[in-house]
Amino acid sequence: MQTKLKIKVGDLVKVISGDSKGQEGKITSINRAKMRATVEGVNMVKRHTKPSASNPQGGIEEKEGTIHVSNLMVVTSGVASRVGRKADDKGKLVRFSKKSGEVIK
Repeated sequence: MQTKLKIKVGDLVKVISGDSKGQEGKITSINRAKMRATVEGVNMVKRHTKPSASNPQGGIEEKEGTIHVSNLMVVTSGVASRVGRKADDKGKLVRFSKKSGEVIK
């Protein structure tokens, strides 16, 4: 069974702890088994690549590393907030910002 997370791919999130604290970006992928997410432009790591047919030069490549989901907060209307779930008027569960009360799409 997959773990239910409060964040989704495409959400704008803010990093609340670690080396990238304070940075914001969109979630590009989530690994539910390891509870980690990749955020664009955040937690940049360097990877040494060997020369290959597609990359004959090789060298050092910089890309995004993953961040544990507990270190991320969803940003709605410019403010980072915790996320809750409640039933809307049709009885469907929706996510909402605990700080402003607005529904997160």
